[in-house]
Amino acid sequence: MMRVLIVHNQLWAHYKSKLFSEIHLAMKRSNPADELLVAQIALYEASRKVMQNDDTIVYDYPYKVLFERSLDQTSVDERRKALFRVFNEYRPDVLNITGYFDWAQVLLMFYARAKGVKVVISSESSSADHNRSGWKEAIKKVIVGRANAFFCFGKTSAEYLESLGVAKAAIKVRHAAVIDEEVIRQRYEEAKKELDKTPKAAARKFVYVGRLAPEKNLDTLIRAFAQAVKQTGADWQLLFVGGGPEKENLEKLATDSGFEGRILFAGGFPWYQVPGWLAQSDVLVLPSKSEPWGLVVNEAMVCGMPVIVSETCGCAGDLVQHGVNGFTFNHTQQAELENHLTFFIQNPDRIAGMGKESLKLIAPFASGPVAAQMAETYCDLAAQ
Repeated sequence: MMRVLIVHNQLWAHYKSKLFSEIHLAMKRSNPADELLVAQIALYEASRKVMQNDDTIVYDYPYKVLFERSLDQTSVDERRKALFRVFNEYRPDVLNITGYFDWAQVLLMFYARAKGVKVVISSESSSADHNRSGWKEAIKKVIVGRANAFFCFGKTSAEYLESLGVAKAAIKVRHAAVIDEEVIRQRYEEAKKELDKTPKAAARKFVYVGRLAPEKNLDTLIRAFAQAVKQTGADWQLLFVGGGPEKENLEKLATDSGFEGRILFAGGFPWYQVPGWLAQSDVLVLPSKSEPWGLVVNEAMVCGMPVIVSETCGCAGDLVQHGVNGFTFNHTQQAELENHLTFFIQNPDRIAGMGKESLKLIAPFASGPVAAQMAETYCDLAAQ
């Protein structure tokens, strides 16, 4: 019998819940006696308190919430004591921690290794998503040097770990950026069917989904869109799905652009309603200055949509093949973005074909196979 303890930051993270459910299934298929426990440190992060869940979507896996409040309201010492307590009570054979930014989890990792427990680190970081300093990198090298295996979101996070001295063979999973592709695709197709009942053809749309925040580079997107429409005379629209501190500024910029009627602000919606907005759109755009990954790109691609993604998004290297399923661009070069928007405006017949390529490229990130790889890694480590 094998016992696996996964430490995760917050319960209200639906895609991780999907992954944990799939891991639980994979472990039980392999050996019904094996046990899994996910220690959810808190209910949510402060920035995600307003997020809602759909009660009809149930994820089944064993978990324990350590603090019935926001993660931001827990101290390092509180987390350390709670994590050590659950570790000692559960007595796992394998411990899987979330990254190396929480000292409570790092201390638990060193404690686990001293006890002879194998450790996996799940990493989403890349070299581009934080300012780096020599002493911080040196500390990280020490931390990752104590782990037995690693799960990475994608290529950029794997390459970053390798730069810290991690052996390629120790990176057991390289496609951990998963979503609930079944729910997303199903709701997208349901929304498409409803739209097909409408006799009037809707205008084609570019869509952005996410927070309206400075680091998302949305002012560049509005300016590029305005230029592309001005030059082509097309009747395309730009749809923003999300809320945030930049909303007022972006609405003013849309008005000043002269294309206010073409630039739409839908507001924020929970994750399970996003497919309905994707169904009304043609091409997803993620123009961020900095983005650890960008799971909305996964969502659009499982719906068979082309994507335009800035090179600084963590997902770009894995999910976007330039000219195949979309385009990448330098977020500081508005003209590059204009060209890519113009391409789709002038070549709408290419949208369906490029969307099919998205479906092929996103396939390795399917939650079931990724979870099976993780479960197999736990089993191999426990047997050592």
